[in-house]
Amino acid sequence: IRGLDDHPVVHVAFSDAVAYAKWAGKDLPTEAEWEFAARGGLDDTEFAWGDEFTPAGRHMANTWQGEFPRQNANADGFERTSPVTAFPPNGYGLYDMIGNVWEWTDDWYSPKHQADAAKACCIPKNPRGGREDGSYDPRTTNVKIPQKVIKGGSHLCAPNYCRRYRPAARHAEPIDTSTSHLGFRCIRREASDAS
Repeated sequence: IRGLDDHPVVHVAFSDAVAYAKWAGKDLPTEAEWEFAARGGLDDTEFAWGDEFTPAGRHMANTWQGEFPRQNANADGFERTSPVTAFPPNGYGLYDMIGNVWEWTDDWYSPKHQADAAKACCIPKNPRGGREDGSYDPRTTNVKIPQKVIKGGSHLCAPNYCRRYRPAARHAEPIDTSTSHLGFRCIRREASDAS
């Protein structure tokens, strides 16, 4: 890790991220909170910075350039993680909401979100994900490891492979797993926001 003090922390399992957040007097964001923050005020755009992936040829996040996994052109200047201020902040002044490393959220993964309530007045301000018992990977019936939602994509997301470098994109991650492209972000909630 020498020389990486300004890079995101990686190889953190979910319980370690939660333990750090609690120690710091903070929380992990829900999926809805994370996505709201990632959009930076741009609600109707594909990317956190607009509708064009590389506006005027400028890279806006640390992602994979080239055909994954054979060729990484490193056109954004980074083969792996990048310093957290290497790309412009979003409209809320937040860095690296997209790309660089995936980020844990506090919501259990479910393949689909529940439908919104019929009445607009009944839609929660911070909708929550599924239940723990619904988060298990159906392909691994002999292993029951619950999964949380991760957001943001990483430096390994490429147009031909994952395209999860969009605020709306999501992925499931087993809570016991850490990787070289998975980290976390903490938030501080006001007491009235804990719903």
